[in-house]
Amino acid sequence: MKLGLGSYAFRWNIGIGGFRPSVPMTPMDVLDKAQALGLGLVQYADNIPLHLRDKAEIAELASEARQRGITLELGMQSFDAEGIRQYLDLCEILDARLLRIAFDAADAGLPIEQLATQFGPILDAAEARDVRLAIENHFNYPSPRLVRLLDAVDRPSLGICLDVANSICAREWPEHTIAMLAPYAINLHLKDYVIRPDENGVGFHIEGVQLGRGLTDIDWVLGQLDHMPQDAGVILEHWLPMQDSVNATLQAEHDWLDETVGTARKYLPAA
Repeated sequence: MKLGLGSYAFRWNIGIGGFRPSVPMTPMDVLDKAQALGLGLVQYADNIPLHLRDKAEIAELASEARQRGITLELGMQSFDAEGIRQYLDLCEILDARLLRIAFDAADAGLPIEQLATQFGPILDAAEARDVRLAIENHFNYPSPRLVRLLDAVDRPSLGICLDVANSICAREWPEHTIAMLAPYAINLHLKDYVIRPDENGVGFHIEGVQLGRGLTDIDWVLGQLDHMPQDAGVILEHWLPMQDSVNATLQAEHDWLDETVGTARKYLPAA
């Protein structure tokens, strides 16, 4: 599999929620970081929405990625047929062969049959561009529903972007989620986390940590996905909590990523 940098490795440096740094990272900055780390894959997700960038910037990004030999993947939020078609156009410009989709709360309420029917013409358009769609197991969408949707659609151009920790929010333990979704996975979001008891004994907190320092069983996860092709993306990201200051947080994202890439290469040395 192929190690890649996800734009969600830079939630704070790009901006998240109501927070924006004084100088947000740009798509080109993310590409530069991937090259500096020796990564040949970048996945731009919805925290750096490329459909809002002007055509000249997209053209430059496409040219630079080709010259540097870096493969691009795209990501968007919510199931919106027109939005997906817009991103498929971007995939064509950027030579991207994978579009990751994260369902939102409204999508979670749609009947499986309705979603499956709506995917038909969208997948026709994706296949015409040699693009596969990967639905991420996001916070609001339980894995059993994803399996029913994939089985209802039953087309090789639709698969799962498997995140190793997201589904905790959907009341699923990660090993259960991974075992259920692995047969459908065509893309992996690899991160790590810990469960810390509250200092006052009031429950516990789930927090992100650098890859290899937490509860993610990396060997086991990769073993579940050994059916994925050699060029399938393993996208590195993390859940970095806000640090003591803005500057410390922005720097920590770079430090965490440097360590995470080093750890990932121990498990995927040829990636």
